[in-house]
Amino acid sequence: MVESTRADHRSRAAGLLDGLRGAGRSALRIGLSGTPGVGKSTFIESFGTYLTGRGLRVAVLAVDPSSTRTGGSILGDKTRMERLSRDPNAFIRPSPSASHLGGVARRSREAVAICEAAGFDVVLIETVGVGQSETMVAQMCDLFILLLAPAGGDELQGVKRGIMEIADLILVNKADGDLRPAALRTVADYAGALRLLRKRPQDPEGFPKAMPVSALHEDGLAAAWSEMQDLAAWRRDAGHWAANRADQAAHWFEAQVREGLLARLDQDARARSHMATLARAVAAGTRAPEAAAAEMLESLRSP
Repeated sequence: MVESTRADHRSRAAGLLDGLRGAGRSALRIGLSGTPGVGKSTFIESFGTYLTGRGLRVAVLAVDPSSTRTGGSILGDKTRMERLSRDPNAFIRPSPSASHLGGVARRSREAVAICEAAGFDVVLIETVGVGQSETMVAQMCDLFILLLAPAGGDELQGVKRGIMEIADLILVNKADGDLRPAALRTVADYAGALRLLRKRPQDPEGFPKAMPVSALHEDGLAAAWSEMQDLAAWRRDAGHWAANRADQAAHWFEAQVREGLLARLDQDARARSHMATLARAVAAGTRAPEAAAAEMLESLRSP
């Protein structure tokens, strides 16, 4: 219902989410990103199974890329996480990105709130995995984990802004077998690169940091989980946790207002007609896009 676009479902979903505010439950929200093929699904299954084995309830919200041609998505994350999908303490929900930018689905934040109110201890939010533009997930999670492959770039690659600046923990996956030496070199490269970034106020000494893991052999998961817990505890004690959640709530309020305004614009017949006329003029080359946009915005001011 929360993911539905029907007007009646949206109204009921808003009421449900408003009612859940007083549930008093709080989960650790962990955002997870990485390029395709880095092993995100394998890592989530191994890590999720590790957490459920310690008595924690884990929810996985996986975002699947939607086709730009048909609009469809495969939504096959449950079949790729066979062990975790059968675990009674785990819940996996694949959702289509539906062309929504930022690596997350349009209603991912609402889904996180529902999982939290349902009593899950950890919510893992897996992004589409398309590169360094997936900063939107940082607005709905407490910790942001970036998965990298061994020998994926030298130290200079690690200094890139965008997604690197919001990562709390960089995990170099596939640190096993013949790839282990390359993985350890990659960890060292990124550890050096992270020291060049400006220290953030919400980070204790030593963070962000890079670590090797092997999702296939479940090696390094305990160390990674320990670091996540330490960072989360430090942020709670220092007051950054509550401040971050408050900022996130304000961000999503503004995002909902913008989305609502665009929806109203699309429903206004006069505005749609004027916009179509200007679009044809721009396509024909008789109007510059900037001038046409300025005229459209000016027309919205008039009653």
